[in-house]
This record gives sequence, C-alpha cells and structure tokens, in this order.
Amino acid sequence: MDREKGLVLINTGPGKGKTTAALGSVMRALGQNLKVAFLQFIKNRETGESRFLEEYAREHPGRLHYQRLGLGFVGREPGNSDRIKAVAALARASELMQQDYDLLVLDEFCVALSLGLVTLEQALSFLKSRPGALNLILTGRGCPPEIIGQADTVTEMLVIRHAFETGVPARRGIEF
Repeated sequence: MDREKGLVLINTGPGKGKTTAALGSVMRALGQNLKVAFLQFIKNRETGESRFLEEYAREHPGRLHYQRLGLGFVGREPGNSDRIKAVAALARASELMQQDYDLLVLDEFCVALSLGLVTLEQALSFLKSRPGALNLILTGRGCPPEIIGQADTVTEMLVIRHAFETGVPARRGIEF
C-alpha cells in the first residue's frame, strides 16, 4: 500500500506548548503503530519529556528514535561551536529522514534557524530533500516566513498570561 503524502507542521510563537504539542503528535503516531524520530536541537538537560522518550525508545526499539543534540547555550550568546553542533544535528536529521520513519520531529529547530546556527539555505534544502511520505514537525520560536511558507500547518503559540511573570518558578512536570 502506498503511503499518503506527508505533511510539514510548524509549532512556533512566543507562547508555551510548542514541544508539548509535538509530543502529542508523537504519542498519536506511536499509538497508530507508526515509527517516530525525535531530535532536540537546543535543549541539553534532562527533563520529564526526555526521560519518558529515552525510556520508551529503550523499551520499544525500532518504534522511537530519540536524541538530545542540545547546544545548551541558553543564557549565553551562541558561538561557533554551537553553529558546528547545529549543522551536525541537521545532518543527523537528514540521515534519519532517509530512513523508514513516518514522523520526524525537530524540536527547537526554528530557534537554531532564527539564531543563524542553521542557515535559511540549509533549512530550505533540508525541506526540499524530505521524502514525500514523511511527516515533519518543526518547533521553536522565531520561525522565518520562508520556512512557514513551506508548511502545510502552522500553529502560533501566544502568551496571554504566564506564571513566570508573577514570579512563580518553573514547575517539575509542567515546564520541565
């Protein structure tokens, strides 16, 4: 049976929930017995989601591939070594894209792109090389219009109110 044409989805904007929405799609795909690859571009520390994904990938080899390729520069200006790591992460995504996955998630890819760690040309070339049946989700703030123009579905997360604004610290199980 031929696979349907894959979609490109983008979760962007200044609000919370971009990765969480992508994880919902991951759960849905795994629940439908699809194969998923999930790469994190920026995040490099352990979180609740990374623990879950690592455990699931161990228990279900071949169903989920998960890698934290995080650059870990949050709170500092990214440098040349961060650019090298981001390009290597994109190369890893290109390798996985040519394998037999149904869904590929590039978490925080839009951040790497908006910071110039990955060039617009590299990103457009990556999108152009996507196999037709692969579903691709890109997350992160600051997704450029040129990439948004390539997507089938774009969701912008907006902040209406955030607990951080009133001094409430990040909560385990909610923000990390």
